[in-house]
Amino acid sequence: MKTFSMMALALGLAACAGSSQTETPADPTAAQTPTDPVAAPLTFNTLTEAEKQEGWQLLFDGTSLDQWRGAYLDSLPAKGWRVENGEIIVQEAGGGESTFGGDLVTKAQYAEFELKFEFMLTDSANSGVKYFVVEHQPKPAGSAFGLEFQVLDDAKHPDAKKGRDGNRTVGSLYDLMTAQGKTVNPIGQWNQGHIIVKGKQVEHWLNGAKVVAFERGSEAFRTLVAQSKYAAPEYNKNGRFGEAEKGHLLLQDHGDEVHYRNLKIKGQPLP
Repeated sequence: MKTFSMMALALGLAACAGSSQTETPADPTAAQTPTDPVAAPLTFNTLTEAEKQEGWQLLFDGTSLDQWRGAYLDSLPAKGWRVENGEIIVQEAGGGESTFGGDLVTKAQYAEFELKFEFMLTDSANSGVKYFVVEHQPKPAGSAFGLEFQVLDDAKHPDAKKGRDGNRTVGSLYDLMTAQGKTVNPIGQWNQGHIIVKGKQVEHWLNGAKVVAFERGSEAFRTLVAQSKYAAPEYNKNGRFGEAEKGHLLLQDHGDEVHYRNLKIKGQPLP
């Protein structure tokens, strides 16, 4: 019996060794959790050679926010944001709109561009990625004005049920157009956003699917604005809402924990 047991043990160890040699390696693009200490900074926030040839540039290299500052500030916010594990993280602060650290904006402005980014929501969280943001004075009480790719937990955040026909849900053009045909990964997993601006034509993509398309300044667009909160005079006293010739990109502090990474842009930066 002892000889048989030793042989069985030896066979078992050999089988384990054989299986470890053929084990499929982990997918480096699989979703990383907020507590992953290694994978994100090593795997993400880089450009492929093909992307470099196409003109893509990183807006975040995984460690530095040197291309960003606080909205209406000359420097980064003193609180509310942190860089960790290759991610830009909005800190939880009670859910207020730009009342804790405030929004981040790119130092450069853009007129025609493609922006790709990945975001991961926590439970009941709210944030957003804005574009054509212009810092008109006086500073508004909440977030800086601009068109917004909504970032939201549709199932649990109450904002998903406000607006018109779901136009405040994730991927939507906030308060204007509802994202159509979207697939959203669960809370705690990464989603990819993609904003394309070519002339007046704009598209939102979510996880590889086009979910919004519109023309800035068109009659249809202005009708949507007139039916939204952006019809209020405060949004239009420096020109029609959403029709600025150029503007900053913005990551919104809405007082909820949201993670961003892999922010890259193709387009000419402007002063």
